[in-house]
Amino acid sequence: MVQKDYIFRFLRDLRNNNSKEWMNENRERYHTMKKRWLEEIELILERFSKHDDFFAGVNPKKTLSRINNNRRFHPNKPVYKDHITCSPAGRKRYDHSTFFISIGPNNSFIGGGIYHPSKENLDKIRDAIDYEGVTLQKILNTNSFKSFYGGLNEYEDKLVTSPQGYNSDHKFINLINHKSYTATIELTEDQVVSDNFVDLVEEAYLKFKPLDEFLVKAISFEN
Repeated sequence: MVQKDYIFRFLRDLRNNNSKEWMNENRERYHTMKKRWLEEIELILERFSKHDDFFAGVNPKKTLSRINNNRRFHPNKPVYKDHITCSPAGRKRYDHSTFFISIGPNNSFIGGGIYHPSKENLDKIRDAIDYEGVTLQKILNTNSFKSFYGGLNEYEDKLVTSPQGYNSDHKFINLINHKSYTATIELTEDQVVSDNFVDLVEEAYLKFKPLDEFLVKAISFEN
């Protein structure tokens, strides 16, 4: 079993000593932490491959995001992130799955969706809701999805009035007004380090999968 408590210890120390100097002094610890997370990802991909052969061909290293923050446009950000991630379908791979995992001492969560999609993809999702809103509504209203995720995440930038091209009395205007389409649950550190973490991730993926397929189909549509 992967020692995920080691991962949290490293990330907590990184959060409290966020500098290149500290990272250079603890480079070996970083690589050990990364190795243990990759071992966990291998278990996750193996489990997912039982439901979709696609995941059997994913390189675990390709599922990770860089731990360095991009400070080019946000120079006030810390040098390093205090969390690690996994996109089981591969980084930026929205043509197959939007499922996502993030763990860290400040916040851990699993779920998926598309946060602040490009205008093109947002338009495609809204078009899909316009034509197949009943399908999405059924997905969101299933007991398995509602009991696990509660529904779509609500963000402050959700539109109050209808977007251009849609009437305010549209049957699915509440769904169309979203600017992000995500569903996630927060995790405690105890849940992440537990022996049944992979079971929990698998459950989260399977209950998210219908929404995942709806979103992937929407953004993959070519006019």
